[in-house]
Amino acid sequence: MFDNDRLLLRLLLLGLLGASIWVLLPFWSALFWAAVLAFASWPLMRLLTHLLGGRQAAAAGVLTVGWIVLVALPLVWLGFGLVDRVREGVELVKNLQVAGLPPPPAWMARVPLIGDRLIGWWYQADQQGVAMFSALKPYMGEVGNWALARSAKLGAGIFELVLSLVLIFFFYRDGLRLQAFAHGVLERLIGPAAQQYMDIIAGTVQRVVNGVIGTAAAQAVLATLGFFIAGVPGAFLLGLLTFVCSLLMVPPLVWGPAVIWLFYQESYGYAVFMAIWGFFVISGVDNILKPYLISRGGNLPLVVVLLGVLGGLLSFGFIGLFLGPVLLAVVYNLVSAWVASSQRPPPPPVA
Repeated sequence: MFDNDRLLLRLLLLGLLGASIWVLLPFWSALFWAAVLAFASWPLMRLLTHLLGGRQAAAAGVLTVGWIVLVALPLVWLGFGLVDRVREGVELVKNLQVAGLPPPPAWMARVPLIGDRLIGWWYQADQQGVAMFSALKPYMGEVGNWALARSAKLGAGIFELVLSLVLIFFFYRDGLRLQAFAHGVLERLIGPAAQQYMDIIAGTVQRVVNGVIGTAAAQAVLATLGFFIAGVPGAFLLGLLTFVCSLLMVPPLVWGPAVIWLFYQESYGYAVFMAIWGFFVISGVDNILKPYLISRGGNLPLVVVLLGVLGGLLSFGFIGLFLGPVLLAVVYNLVSAWVASSQRPPPPPVA
């Protein structure tokens, strides 16, 4: 009877655990981001708590407001700007259907070698515009549905980001208790090796965060330098936007429009320079610097880190940038410990 009671109690606990996971499942992405950001900035939390006389809640509030100002507000501004650009694009398409293309710009005739050909293509596109819109009309609905789905996904991503910045306050305030709780659970599961694997997970997450932020900072500096050389106005502001877009892994959203603006200003040489600089230097440094910074200071081979970053991105999206290397790091160290234990010398025979 006692064994049946214990079995019933365990089933009840498993049911409660499953129900709790089911409730938290819609928020797991926001919880994950809040935990990663809080862990990455925990040294700043300790420093601020010391400066505020040990008041953890006040330090957590100050850091949370800082994250909102530095991350949430620029992303919301970019989101509203993107919505305005999409609305302008829809109006432009409607106007082109009614009135056709405007006269070709004057700078097009002055383009070396292909200026006359560009003007000819312009008039040809104007004459065939009605037929082209008629041919594309059956697909306009699908394009609209695709754009609506992407917009909804973008809105959901912004909502998750805002929610994670709200949850980060509680990770800051209760971080030490959460760490003790996680250590207790892990120690209950795997015994004395819990601290070793907590160190592995913590070190891997720290290196991934350093790699992401370090790479974004390097891309921002290189982009600012390129904007200065090409004479693009607002180079510092564009460099800051490059840093934000680099965190989202889309730096071409900044240097791409700069290239188009340079072409529009008839600075063809600087436009070509900015395109090459953006593609090979600004965006290309991500493929070299990020894996190096993530693997630096750890015992993981670079190929394991690279596979973790790329595989995590393909499997889990942007969250996989952190989740992939952590999973591979834990598995790699588990297998390494298992192989090392099998190579130990046998104990001496008992007399």
